[in-house]
Amino acid sequence: MGGMIPLSDASRRPSRFAFVTTAIIGVNAVVFVMELMGGNAFVDRWSEIPANIVAGRQWITILTAMFMHAGWMHIIGNMVFLWAFGPEVEDTMGRPKYLAFYLLSGLVASVAQTAIAPGSTIPNLGASGAIAGVMGAFLVTYPRDKIRAVLFIGWFARITFIPAALLIGVWFLIQLFSQVGSVSNVQSGGGVAYAAHVGGFIFGAITARLFENSRRIAAA
Repeated sequence: MGGMIPLSDASRRPSRFAFVTTAIIGVNAVVFVMELMGGNAFVDRWSEIPANIVAGRQWITILTAMFMHAGWMHIIGNMVFLWAFGPEVEDTMGRPKYLAFYLLSGLVASVAQTAIAPGSTIPNLGASGAIAGVMGAFLVTYPRDKIRAVLFIGWFARITFIPAALLIGVWFLIQLFSQVGSVSNVQSGGGVAYAAHVGGFIFGAITARLFENSRRIAAA
């Protein structure tokens, strides 16, 4: 049994503080506290339900669900991944474009998941789709960067450095094959939203250059 947790880009540092990435993490944390306080009623009200979106209802939940999580491990995992890749992408895009890119990635991810299970009445929630978009952008922009990560092998853990292309590429293939293998589960409305991960990632990889500042990349 093993696993890997990305920590940060070991090849470069952002030229300025990652204000937007930090703010996004802060908003996710605040919303998660609101979830804990509000319980199921809060989750039902603000999470995205595909059947409602298809019916033209509660479209605001496409946005609000992007900042919600299903539990402690869900939010911690997502925020760790965002902090590992977000600051560098924010630095290359600039703060306003990066925020727009993040939200659009989440929107596309939601559309992808809804398209897979349009009749589902199970709440969808999580920042994974938007973060997948950030990872797609990172892969396109800095594929040769080394990512500092914690590698788990059984009960042992060690810090290692892995090329971004390998780490992110393997992650994407896992999401893609997991989606293929979970089609029946998705159709019934349960399980991990792999389609959102795949959709967000592809959007991020395809559109990253449209949002990035080429001069920032050249100077990096």
